[in-house]
Amino acid sequence: MAKDVDERASQSTEYPLGVSRPPLAVADLPEPEEVFKVRKLGVRQIIQFVIGPSLIALGISVGSGEWLLGPGAIGEFGFVGVGWVITVSAILQTFYNVECARYVTATGEVPIVGFGRVPPGWKLWVPFSLIAFYFAFIFGGWAAGAGQGLFALITGRVHRPDEIEWVRLLAIGLLLVVFLITALARKVSRTLELANWVIVGTLLAVLIVVCVLIVPWSTWWEGVRGLVTPAAPPEGITATTLGALAGFTALASGLNWYAMNHYRDKGYGMGSKVGFLSGMRGKQEEIRSVGVTFPDTPENTTRWRRWYKLLMIDLWLVFFCGAMIGMLLPTILMAHVVTTSGDVPTTANVPTFTAEHLGADYGQGMFYLMLTVGVLVLFSTQLGIFEALVRNFTDAAHATSPRLRRRLEGDPRKFYYPYMLVVLVVIAAALHLALPVELVQISANMSNFGALMFPFALMYLNSRLPKAARPRPWHYVILVLNVLFFGFFFVNFAYEFITGGPLVSF
Repeated sequence: MAKDVDERASQSTEYPLGVSRPPLAVADLPEPEEVFKVRKLGVRQIIQFVIGPSLIALGISVGSGEWLLGPGAIGEFGFVGVGWVITVSAILQTFYNVECARYVTATGEVPIVGFGRVPPGWKLWVPFSLIAFYFAFIFGGWAAGAGQGLFALITGRVHRPDEIEWVRLLAIGLLLVVFLITALARKVSRTLELANWVIVGTLLAVLIVVCVLIVPWSTWWEGVRGLVTPAAPPEGITATTLGALAGFTALASGLNWYAMNHYRDKGYGMGSKVGFLSGMRGKQEEIRSVGVTFPDTPENTTRWRRWYKLLMIDLWLVFFCGAMIGMLLPTILMAHVVTTSGDVPTTANVPTFTAEHLGADYGQGMFYLMLTVGVLVLFSTQLGIFEALVRNFTDAAHATSPRLRRRLEGDPRKFYYPYMLVVLVVIAAALHLALPVELVQISANMSNFGALMFPFALMYLNSRLPKAARPRPWHYVILVLNVLFFGFFFVNFAYEFITGGPLVSF
């Protein structure tokens, strides 16, 4: 059957893929130089023009798993038996990101729209995907954590329990800052990339300097050894706690697809033929409601291999390496602080724990420096997640509703910005549900829920791409491992949520 589709597509202007959605249009893949408007792609051009979507994903991941959950777990339980979960999670999630980006690059359709092609069709998969995504991230734990750090930065001290409302108001204020950043952008994705270049680059540079100056090399070695040493989890830790760490190491396990839209807006492959979301200062070009793919010709096969190599650079060199470094540095710093202070972090004070203790040891300057790093880290997460909540709903509604497209008159910004204000109000209410880290733990385990089904949806979609873009058999094996690894942790979370006690503890 796939062979018949390939033969028809090579001779047609349409490419049928899946169910309930119109066939993809067909056009030749562009050369990367054509898309990025350079004469030749060298190292400098790749850094300047090609790398970007992975930075947005990295900026999101660093603020939840790397800054909150990783240091919190390792501060309480140590490296050995916890670190390997971080490494396995990062490897599996990067492979999963590659498969999400493969579909976007080959078709120009973002995942939330592509899932609508999976049987029984978009009326199930699009709403279900949005519900799973929103249920994981609408609670706003990342925003609450940023507000907590900002309160301490402004007042010079950690907030008291009766001041929690001020923390929430600061978190809401930071959400308004995100709205202004996107509104003032010419191209939303490019602005997010540049913001994360600055934020992620600054925080990694500061963390490297601080860790080199104050963390003993023995702790560095323990951190590295913990990441690569398979060992039984430490006594007292539950599978739910490990699942939160696994879910938010290197992004959001089964829900990583929500950040892959930026490959379309960046212009990777066929994304360059579909359109992108402009900011208020830019000129909005019409975004196609149906994607475009390419015929199987020798020329397109060669071009696909070039695009796939660029994906590998963006995801493995930047995203994976950045996530591992971003996890190592805060965790060894946390381990050092726990050792020297004799104290351990709690869910209530993880966002400010390191700054508070380092300030006591090294003075107010260190206190403010680490608070600034914490606020930057959590704000980068806030920036990416808040925008993604709005972007994915906008993309889904625009692609599936002809009536909405007619009302928007080719300009999805008419929906994007008003809807962003609606989401802001909802998150502002959700911030009052629990402590910041508790909210993030809920989000992380709900991300593991997504790993139970979305890898299978990707297998269906990617196996029907043009022959040159299809995954190799071992890629499907990796996707099944994603299901088993993250699914195990979600089952434990669900059991504990229902019964009040962990299914598996160590």
